[in-house]
Amino acid sequence: MPLGDKQGWEKSESRYCGVETEFNDDMPSVLTSNLSPGFFDFVVAPLMNPTYRPSLVAKDASGSSPVLPFASSDLVLSPSQWSTHVVGKISCWIDLDAEDETLRVDSETTLKQEIAWASHLSLQACLLPSPKSTSCANYARCVNQILQGLHNMQLWLRIPLVKTDEDAVDENSKKIVDSWEVWNSFRLLCEHHSQLSIALDIMSSLPSITSLGRWFGEPVRAAMISTDVVICGKSLLSVPKTESGLAPNTSNVDNQSVPSSFNHLSHPLKSYLNYIGFLFQKMDPVPEQELFELGYRDFLQSPLQPLMDNLEAQTYETFEKDSMKYIQSLVKLEGWEDIVTIISCDMRHWNAPEEADILVSELLGSFGDNELSPECLDGAQRFLKRDGISIPSSYTSFIQPVTASKLYNDVKSHKDLVHFETAYVVKLHNIARLAPSQPVFTFNHPDYSAKKSNERYKKLCFKMPSDAGSALVHGFAGYFDATLYKDVHLGIEPSTATPNMFSWFSIFFPLRTPVCIQSGSDLEVNFWRSSDSSKVWYEWCVTSPCASAIHNSNGRSYWVGL
Repeated sequence: MPLGDKQGWEKSESRYCGVETEFNDDMPSVLTSNLSPGFFDFVVAPLMNPTYRPSLVAKDASGSSPVLPFASSDLVLSPSQWSTHVVGKISCWIDLDAEDETLRVDSETTLKQEIAWASHLSLQACLLPSPKSTSCANYARCVNQILQGLHNMQLWLRIPLVKTDEDAVDENSKKIVDSWEVWNSFRLLCEHHSQLSIALDIMSSLPSITSLGRWFGEPVRAAMISTDVVICGKSLLSVPKTESGLAPNTSNVDNQSVPSSFNHLSHPLKSYLNYIGFLFQKMDPVPEQELFELGYRDFLQSPLQPLMDNLEAQTYETFEKDSMKYIQSLVKLEGWEDIVTIISCDMRHWNAPEEADILVSELLGSFGDNELSPECLDGAQRFLKRDGISIPSSYTSFIQPVTASKLYNDVKSHKDLVHFETAYVVKLHNIARLAPSQPVFTFNHPDYSAKKSNERYKKLCFKMPSDAGSALVHGFAGYFDATLYKDVHLGIEPSTATPNMFSWFSIFFPLRTPVCIQSGSDLEVNFWRSSDSSKVWYEWCVTSPCASAIHNSNGRSYWVGL
């Protein structure tokens, strides 16, 4: 693991580096020459002789098909070697959407034969060739059929990371192609299958940083790095500034790196491996806070029900590890045992012996008001003096559209409506933030207005960046920012987030049907905060560029109990 042994990084954060090889029917030799100590972790190797075409193979006299020209017998490596050190590379010549029927049928037959062989070998993944054009319905259909029968193996679809300009032109249509559009079309045809992932082909020319960002929310499992990306000098290797900036970002996603070239034999790939390792080693070690959060990354959790459920001691212990929050919010209690009285009671029904000068509360949730802070403080402000101070004095919720393929598939796996109409607390990690967040609901305390209501409605319009390319919106990330007193604030909204604080993760509002949004276009979103005598709930929907269903109507799936 040349990239994995890094101080301050846990094993789950290790990165692996493989090498793409040509066909060789001596697999033990392929592994020996590429996986020696200090070399690569795995090989991406063809499973079938590239000259093989089913239509050219004659059957014997009995009508049986001959032995297929696979790279090696399944017995030449141990099951653990096949599983750990080999990623199968499906034949590049296949074209399942070809107009030539013989080629199309040969391609379909070969694809199924190679995947079946890889499954027999217990390979963890196979690399599928890039679609030959934007019209890839039959290719996607065949892959989707295969996915229905797979158990654990991942299929990595090779997608070139190209600019959306004249350099990326579909040979058949002669139109400008955005490689993300090809991926999105394929993914939709395969019903967002969780075992279909991406292997990004990183070329010498890359899109803009804004355009690159949308890939961070997609299921990228490998970065296929062309040696053309690396600039070779007399005594060192380097990459252009844009590509160098991409490396730390792709390394922050759970994927592998695969140097790829069959044309630069004079440059030993060991140098490229060393340089990839150098880029990895330059990354900052994971801070202590993030080490604590590793197990929560992209893990969906139901929000707390503080008025309905008694929270476990472990929950409070987690909160109290967050020193920054308590330094800013609470007065140190050491030595105050004789003057502090603890009362176990619902604040909305307690009768205070006298009015208070200051009311300090900690009722904020990931979305600010989602743990019923407004309702609780409305009931408690009656024992605050008219000129008294509430800490916090106000808080505002925020949302922003995100691409979050993993979160979407996790919700989808439940196969019901309820989970798509539930808001989740989650430590966001593999997501793409598609536009800056915008404020939704604001609450002020104390609130002495005559016609006070904690119900809210907000319509928001997000403008997609013009240079980002199209993207898929899987849902909305939610945050809050609170003013504690005067200019002292506390929050998790990304642009103003309080540092070194992990009591609050973000909240995620999923969409039942993801919305495809074009660059430069508007995304119109509606959010409601509603209530009745027993509960509070949110409803949300998209109205442009297309209308979605109103999620969680009348709180039918998710609510916070009063």
